[in-house]
Amino acid sequence: MSRFQVRKAAVLGAGVMGAQIAAHFINVRVPVVLFDLPAKEGPKNAIVAKAVENLKKLKPAPLGLAEEAALIRQANYEQDLALLAECDLIIEAIAERMDWKQQLYAQIAPHVAPHAIVASNTSGLSITQLSQALPEQLRPRFCGIHFFNPPRYMQLVELIPAPQTAPEILDQLETFVTTGLGKGVVRAKDTPNFVANRVGVMNMLATMVEAERFKLSYDVVDDLTGKKLGRASSGTFRTADVVGLDTLAHVVRTMQEQLPDDPFKAHFATPPVLAALIGQGALGQKAGAGFYRKVGRDILRLDPQKRDYVPSGAKADEIIGRILKKPAPERLKLLRESSNPQAQFLWAILRDGFHYAAVHLADIAESAREVDLALRWGFGMTQGPFELWQSAGWTQVAQWVKDDIEAGKALSGAPLPAWVFEGPVAERGGVHTPEGSWSAAQGRFVPKRELPVYGRQLFPESVAGLGADALQAGTELFKNPELRVWTLDGEVLIASITSKLHLISPTVTEGLLKAVELAEAQYQGLVIWSPDEMFSAGANLEALMPVFMAKGPAGIAPEEQKLQQLMLRVRYAGVPVVAALRGIALGGGCELAVHCARRVAAMESYVGLVEVGVGLIPGAGGLTYIARRAAEKGAAAPNTDLLPFLKDGFTAAAMAAVGTSALESRKLGYLLDSDVIVPHKDELLYVALNEARALAASGYRPPLKRSFPVAGRSGIATIQAQLVGMRDGGFISAHDYRIASLIADVLCGGDVDAGTLVSEDYLMALERKHFCALLGHPKTQERIMGMLQTGKPVRN
Repeated sequence: MSRFQVRKAAVLGAGVMGAQIAAHFINVRVPVVLFDLPAKEGPKNAIVAKAVENLKKLKPAPLGLAEEAALIRQANYEQDLALLAECDLIIEAIAERMDWKQQLYAQIAPHVAPHAIVASNTSGLSITQLSQALPEQLRPRFCGIHFFNPPRYMQLVELIPAPQTAPEILDQLETFVTTGLGKGVVRAKDTPNFVANRVGVMNMLATMVEAERFKLSYDVVDDLTGKKLGRASSGTFRTADVVGLDTLAHVVRTMQEQLPDDPFKAHFATPPVLAALIGQGALGQKAGAGFYRKVGRDILRLDPQKRDYVPSGAKADEIIGRILKKPAPERLKLLRESSNPQAQFLWAILRDGFHYAAVHLADIAESAREVDLALRWGFGMTQGPFELWQSAGWTQVAQWVKDDIEAGKALSGAPLPAWVFEGPVAERGGVHTPEGSWSAAQGRFVPKRELPVYGRQLFPESVAGLGADALQAGTELFKNPELRVWTLDGEVLIASITSKLHLISPTVTEGLLKAVELAEAQYQGLVIWSPDEMFSAGANLEALMPVFMAKGPAGIAPEEQKLQQLMLRVRYAGVPVVAALRGIALGGGCELAVHCARRVAAMESYVGLVEVGVGLIPGAGGLTYIARRAAEKGAAAPNTDLLPFLKDGFTAAAMAAVGTSALESRKLGYLLDSDVIVPHKDELLYVALNEARALAASGYRPPLKRSFPVAGRSGIATIQAQLVGMRDGGFISAHDYRIASLIADVLCGGDVDAGTLVSEDYLMALERKHFCALLGHPKTQERIMGMLQTGKPVRN
């Protein structure tokens, strides 16, 4: 199969989804042209221009860097259709109207390049019917592509073939969407609402039905159906507000109109409360009101009886929280047998989900794997319905569901399919097995699709715990209670921090030092990587508490020095040390990353020095790094003041700024232009290992230790003059002023002349001195205890 390259893409339709899809192309560095109708008045591209400008304001941010909205090329259908000939991929994302989409296809068809793929971003329209508006020669290169909102953050993308779609086209598009856009692809059958919305929206409708039956308020339901249940933290009704109530209603209408024979059709009716909200223009978050409304800092919820908004914040009963922490078999049994209405409600919505997914598996998906991954990636579930069912005991849960159906408690009287109770699924205790997942349509277990791109995912997300466990894989060299050091290939060593939040304790420090020594002696490099959504949340202050209680701040100084020595050991290691970042890298985690030879970061990496939140300064070399980088930048412009080069680094550290994407982390200086940003989180280790090998193969040598100039006491005075104004104006507290002044002292080198040459050891000694002094300050101790007890920063 020839390689399909997307050198330029086009998105047709600058609405909410189209503009955000275009924004994500910019995030992953694919040039994109965004089209819409020509404006009737003023500049022809006014509609697109407004949409692009709005991208800068949206939350969560669709762009990694807001200013990169300018990189989206603006176009309209009247003047610019010739630009389509330059595009390798064209995604249509206009309103969900079959006639409008087909009219647009007729308009663009003459301008599409012979090799280009054309795809419709639709949440449920028939791909077969859409394809009929295209000329015969274009149909093999047309399919459906369904992004979930918001496109930057939601992992799921469904690909839906039309009857004439060429198989290699789907493979090419799946490859690009996976590695180029960083998404998880599920192939869906061309049935109404495809996989995720078909099952997920039915789950939402069932939740609304059962909530009314058990008389539960929206805030309680959202607490019950959020993180406690292993689903998205927004729960059900808040999720509906985020998605848009009009969008939800559209998906429901598609089910009403196109699934007349569905045995659950009685519940496809648009809930009256949803219809009423839409009629009032309360379309959810984008309209400022839906099931919830924000008034100032208060979040109000709708009371359907009063038809007005009332204070929200009610939570699930404490006993339910305890039940939901039990293992799956015990959990479901307790929920089903409890007399508590909230427990009965949870069993009911789980039962309804199992029932619907089983009845429709043969119609909507190739196998149970696609259903579970679609619900995970599209609806934020930690387990899909089949996974949970299987983990709770397949046969027992099936019997419970069957009993409820026969007792008239279920939403439909449709029986569970015969394969649930008989044959291979019953014999194997579920739908997921090492050889594959159950295909109800084919009557067998089918393996996951193998494409070359998936070779880049060394430990891909899998279903029902069937994937390889990275912390058990490879050849283990050694481990301690908080670190595992291992290798996959015998060439590059991998260090995986296993402590809670991957906090860096003395145990982790000791293990990483040993890993560097081992890598230098026997391997080409060392990669620091862990197989979850976190690099490191920083230093483990709690682990140092016994030392602090026994010896006070002075007792912490030796431990802090060991951590600083680790950073320098990593920086000057004889082999390349590569940090593979994913999720958060804060405080000490950020300091560890910046001292590595190279960083490979997933797009969603959140990096920053946040120590001021606990009343401290960065104490493991973070400020030394900022000062050194400023000096390196200043060296490119000799005979200039160093202070301008320190400004951004000082502000980031003093304000605890965190890059909210890998792109923004690069702008803050925590990632360099030479570092690699990887769109797909599961490709991170593969790329990091290759970076380590490539650096070694190119004759890697660590940087030479050298002294560098600092801004000195005059720089400190300039920064402090600005801080005084902020303190006296009430923008920062007296303790904030003290912390920021100490940050300035380190960055500028203390009481020395401007231009004085200093070493990293010298600046780290200043860091250590001020760090330990702050530990003894009552205001800092208040902040530390507040963070340990509540997880939230204290401002004092």
